[in-house]
Amino acid sequence: MADAFDVDAMISRFRDRAASVKKRNLPPVGGDERQRFLDQAQNDYQDYAMIGDAEASLVDGILTLTIDLRPADD
Repeated sequence: MADAFDVDAMISRFRDRAASVKKRNLPPVGGDERQRFLDQAQNDYQDYAMIGDAEASLVDGILTLTIDLRPADD
């Protein structure tokens, strides 16, 4: 399985998911449900975008994702 696993394709799928969340239509909900939907969309985007930005390596069947969370230098 690990030999057939395409790390770059996985990262690309997460980038696509992050982009999809940004384009997600808001369902016809209001009030608290609307805020929960917006909060979940933000969390989904953040999670997918982080993995989409990760540096990945697959060594001896172990997938390692490195995500730099340090603030960008100005």
